[in-house]
Amino acid sequence: MSDIAKIIGLRIRHYRTENGLSQEKLAELAGCHPTYIGQVERGEKNATLESIEKIVSAMNVSLSMLFEKLGEDNKDSIPLKCYEFIASKSKSDQEQLYKMLMELDKYKNQSSKRR
Repeated sequence: MSDIAKIIGLRIRHYRTENGLSQEKLAELAGCHPTYIGQVERGEKNATLESIEKIVSAMNVSLSMLFEKLGEDNKDSIPLKCYEFIASKSKSDQEQLYKMLMELDKYKNQSSKRR
Protein backbone atom coordinates (compact mmCIF):
# COMPACT_ATOMS: atom_id res chain seq x y z
CA MET A 1 0.00 0.00 0.00
CA SER A 2 1.10 3.59 -0.45
CA ASP A 3 3.03 5.59 2.13
CA ILE A 4 0.06 7.91 2.56
CA ALA A 5 -2.21 4.98 3.49
CA LYS A 6 0.32 3.88 6.10
CA ILE A 7 0.68 7.40 7.50
CA ILE A 8 -3.09 7.88 7.72
CA GLY A 9 -3.41 4.44 9.32
CA LEU A 10 -0.81 5.30 11.96
CA ARG A 11 -2.57 8.57 12.68
CA ILE A 12 -5.92 6.82 13.05
CA ARG A 13 -4.35 4.30 15.44
CA HIS A 14 -2.77 7.15 17.42
CA TYR A 15 -6.04 9.07 17.79
CA ARG A 16 -7.97 5.88 18.56
CA THR A 17 -5.63 4.87 21.38
CA GLU A 18 -5.41 8.46 22.62
CA ASN A 19 -9.20 8.38 22.96
CA GLY A 20 -9.06 5.04 24.78
CA LEU A 21 -10.98 3.20 22.08
CA SER A 22 -10.49 -0.39 21.03
CA GLN A 23 -10.70 -1.24 17.34
CA GLU A 24 -14.02 -2.92 18.08
CA LYS A 25 -15.48 0.15 19.81
CA LEU A 26 -14.27 2.49 17.05
CA ALA A 27 -15.76 0.17 14.44
CA GLU A 28 -19.08 0.19 16.29
CA LEU A 29 -19.10 4.00 16.55
CA ALA A 30 -18.07 4.46 12.92
CA GLY A 31 -20.36 1.78 11.49
CA CYS A 32 -17.45 -0.29 10.14
CA HIS A 33 -16.21 -3.81 10.74
CA PRO A 34 -13.39 -4.17 13.31
CA THR A 35 -11.27 -6.05 10.77
CA TYR A 36 -11.59 -3.08 8.42
CA ILE A 37 -10.35 -0.69 11.13
CA GLY A 38 -7.29 -2.89 11.66
CA GLN A 39 -6.60 -3.05 7.93
CA VAL A 40 -6.88 0.73 7.62
CA GLU A 41 -4.58 1.27 10.62
CA ARG A 42 -1.95 -1.03 9.11
CA GLY A 43 -2.22 0.72 5.74
CA GLU A 44 -3.50 -2.47 4.09
CA LYS A 45 -6.79 -0.93 2.90
CA ASN A 46 -7.14 2.21 0.86
CA ALA A 47 -10.13 3.65 2.70
CA THR A 48 -12.69 5.84 0.97
CA LEU A 49 -13.10 9.42 2.06
CA GLU A 50 -16.55 8.51 3.35
CA SER A 51 -15.08 5.78 5.58
CA ILE A 52 -12.32 8.08 6.80
CA GLU A 53 -14.90 10.75 7.63
CA LYS A 54 -16.96 8.23 9.64
CA ILE A 55 -13.87 7.05 11.50
CA VAL A 56 -12.56 10.50 12.45
CA SER A 57 -16.05 11.65 13.37
CA ALA A 58 -16.37 8.69 15.75
CA MET A 59 -13.08 9.75 17.38
CA ASN A 60 -14.02 13.46 17.50
CA VAL A 61 -11.05 14.33 15.30
CA SER A 62 -11.26 16.72 12.36
CA LEU A 63 -10.32 15.66 8.86
CA SER A 64 -7.85 18.56 8.78
CA MET A 65 -6.03 17.13 11.82
CA LEU A 66 -5.82 13.72 10.18
CA PHE A 67 -4.45 15.09 6.90
CA GLU A 68 -2.28 17.78 8.47
CA LYS A 69 1.17 18.23 6.92
CA LEU A 70 0.80 15.48 4.30
CA GLY A 71 2.42 15.86 0.92
CA GLU A 72 4.71 14.05 -1.45
CA ASP A 73 7.05 17.05 -1.75
CA ASN A 74 7.84 16.86 2.00
CA LYS A 75 8.71 13.16 1.93
CA ASP A 76 12.32 13.70 3.08
CA SER A 77 11.53 16.59 5.41
CA ILE A 78 13.18 16.16 8.82
CA PRO A 79 10.52 18.32 10.57
CA LEU A 80 7.78 16.16 9.01
CA LYS A 81 9.54 12.97 10.10
CA CYS A 82 9.77 14.40 13.63
CA TYR A 83 6.10 15.35 13.52
CA GLU A 84 5.08 11.86 12.38
CA PHE A 85 7.24 10.24 15.07
CA ILE A 86 5.88 12.40 17.88
CA ALA A 87 2.29 12.25 16.63
CA SER A 88 2.42 8.45 16.79
CA LYS A 89 3.12 8.53 20.54
CA SER A 90 0.74 8.88 23.49
CA LYS A 91 0.06 12.34 24.89
CA SER A 92 2.25 11.70 27.94
CA ASP A 93 5.10 10.45 25.71
CA GLN A 94 4.67 13.54 23.53
CA GLU A 95 5.00 15.76 26.59
CA GLN A 96 8.14 13.91 27.71
CA LEU A 97 9.70 14.10 24.25
CA TYR A 98 8.97 17.82 24.09
CA LYS A 99 10.58 18.39 27.50
CA MET A 100 13.62 16.39 26.41
CA LEU A 101 13.98 18.42 23.23
CA MET A 102 13.67 21.68 25.14
CA GLU A 103 16.32 20.57 27.66
CA LEU A 104 18.61 19.42 24.86
CA ASP A 105 18.22 22.75 23.09
CA LYS A 106 18.83 24.65 26.33
CA TYR A 107 21.97 22.59 27.00
CA LYS A 108 23.21 23.10 23.44
CA ASN A 109 22.69 26.87 23.67
CA GLN A 110 24.50 27.04 27.02
CA SER A 111 27.39 24.98 25.63
CA SER A 112 27.79 27.21 22.58
CA LYS A 113 27.85 30.36 24.77
CA ARG A 114 30.74 28.92 26.80
CA ARG A 115 32.95 28.53 23.73
